[in-house]
Amino acid sequence: MKYLVPEDYYYTKDHEWAQVDENIVTVGITDYAQSSLGEIVYVELPEEGQKVGQNDTFGVVESVKAVSDLYSPVTGTVIEVNHAVMEEPATLNDDPSNDGWLIRIEMDNERELANLIRAPEYKTLIGKDKK
Repeated sequence: MKYLVPEDYYYTKDHEWAQVDENIVTVGITDYAQSSLGEIVYVELPEEGQKVGQNDTFGVVESVKAVSDLYSPVTGTVIEVNHAVMEEPATLNDDPSNDGWLIRIEMDNERELANLIRAPEYKTLIGKDKK
């Protein structure tokens, strides 16, 4: 199966993506993650203003198959939460890389991006052919 892996995103080994725009990081789950989870029925996200640390749990995604923790790709402050995803969790199945974003974080330390993986490595991680 072919998964959408945007080239300009960063990724975690736990299948979150991070889109960086200066010091604002938009976070979501990957197409691979939503496909593995199946139909997503519930999303729990933090409050705006909450501090998160790199690799810390910031929420939960529940599907008909499993409950999965969500991990922050960077340290910072949650400045925006996608309430639409909490109201309509299936958005994560339909469009995980765009409308299905979860939170936006004001990043404390740009150097933490070096701990994340880029698209070619992520494709290898999920067993995808490198092209």
